[in-house]
Amino acid sequence: MSSPGNRVFIARLAGTMVFDPLGDQVGRVRDVVLLVRATGRPRAVGLVVEVPGRRRVFLPLTRVTSIDVGQVIATGLLNMRRFQQRAAETLAVSELLDRAVEFVDGSGAAVIEDLAMEQQRSGDWIVTQLFVRRQAANRGTLLRRRGVTLVVAVDEVKGLAHGPAAQGAALLLAAYEDLKPADLADMLHDLTSSRRLEVAAALDDERLADVLEELPEDDQVAILSGLERGRAADVLEAMQPDDAADLLGELTQADAAELLSLMEPEDARDVRRLLAYEENTAGGLMTTEPVVLPPETSIAAALAHVRRQDLTPALASMVFVTRPPAETPTGRFLGVVHLQAMLREAPHESIGTLVDSDIDAVTADAPLLQVTRLLATYNLLALPVVDSERRLLGAVSIDDVLDHLLPEDWRETDDDDDEVVHLGSAGSGDGRG
Repeated sequence: MSSPGNRVFIARLAGTMVFDPLGDQVGRVRDVVLLVRATGRPRAVGLVVEVPGRRRVFLPLTRVTSIDVGQVIATGLLNMRRFQQRAAETLAVSELLDRAVEFVDGSGAAVIEDLAMEQQRSGDWIVTQLFVRRQAANRGTLLRRRGVTLVVAVDEVKGLAHGPAAQGAALLLAAYEDLKPADLADMLHDLTSSRRLEVAAALDDERLADVLEELPEDDQVAILSGLERGRAADVLEAMQPDDAADLLGELTQADAAELLSLMEPEDARDVRRLLAYEENTAGGLMTTEPVVLPPETSIAAALAHVRRQDLTPALASMVFVTRPPAETPTGRFLGVVHLQAMLREAPHESIGTLVDSDIDAVTADAPLLQVTRLLATYNLLALPVVDSERRLLGAVSIDDVLDHLLPEDWRETDDDDDEVVHLGSAGSGDGRG
């Protein structure tokens, strides 16, 4: 990571582990905070470090004693207050990778793929070089030659302080490819609104759907509204029906109707059904896509169904057994088979022999409090929702209930703002003034 002269390439630094002087892991580098001026070279003032609990905190570079291959060593005090980007600050990975800049000599444009910072004799870290890819000229009408890469001094380009109207996000997403959806959602939430939309638009439909489900409602609405309508409908199709319904419920009726008309009829049908229920009822909370199987299904086949990657752990904890059809609304609901029960029996046995028919089901109009009490009383992770003819309509899972019981801003609440972690001997200043 380091080289003679203490030069560090920032894109390679993202993801590096941070340790205290005793070798205990503190967190992982997610970004570098820069002060970018209209003139002069950018100054790096600190690292954004992700610590346990998915929180991103600010680590001043004045408290970093070593940056080497695969590790950053820090000392002093680490304030565990959630990092909040200031108006004068720029995040190197989140905001400068993929940014287009112009050469000051008029020789064309290039895209930033990495930035190099070097420690000065004063101890300050200054961005001195950029690794860029020239934007190649068109070759013919159909092909565009990939531009050559080169390392240039920061002074040789312009456009760092004020980027173009649109910016790519491929390199940023490559730096964050190891993040779980909830962690990537945290990163997106911390970006400016325009950059957030650029990064969201660069995600594939499935990944964006997973991330949207983890974002606060305001961010969800802003991103969905900023997408091209057809793309927005595709993302809604990739979301869980209950999450898609919750999101559409935050839009105007006209916008929701337009997006529903662009969705595949089968996906739109499930979402429309959920939109018809009151928000704080079993119908408004449920998903229409639990694992539903007929009683003659073998345990081996049932276990294969609950291995699906798109299932939450709560929904994977049980199989809902019904008469045909198995699509909701199903035939008559018979009961559930718990995952633990299936693991205890021979794979060739049918799940019909293991049905728990004593489980309490609720109707779609059951209030949130009733659903919560049943889940708590019987230690369940999911609860069946049935109609008057005992046909299965869907299932309410514990994670959906928690989302509605917690305050609306729970994803943004930080309860430990004043906590400080000692990394070693005291450091000086945060370099962020």
